[in-house]
Amino acid sequence: MVTNATSFSRSGLSDWIIQRFSAVILAAYTLFILAVLGATPELDYESWRAVFSQNSVRLFSIISLFALCGHTWVGMWTVGTDYLTGRQLGGKGTFIRLIYQSFCVLLIAVYLLWGIQIFWGS
Repeated sequence: MVTNATSFSRSGLSDWIIQRFSAVILAAYTLFILAVLGATPELDYESWRAVFSQNSVRLFSIISLFALCGHTWVGMWTVGTDYLTGRQLGGKGTFIRLIYQSFCVLLIAVYLLWGIQIFWGS
């Protein structure tokens, strides 16, 4: 049986809400980026930089980055708990799942910090 100790959320309902809410944010951000691309046919580095120099765009980007990290965590946790079980891995499922989830958390944290540095760095 999979315990809730390896999940950063409290229940399946909260996982579902995080997944759906983050998907809506990511869809809105995708539409925003597509609108910027469509509205600026001669998009070059300077115009792209001008778009992302606005604090509102940076804030929306950071919110989308957090949504992406939350969405990713719920998805990767679900994959880990569904497919990395003790029965399938000869009794070593808990250890392998712990390593897998630790790697996922580390990678998500690195991407989050890197994204923050990209959007708010100099």
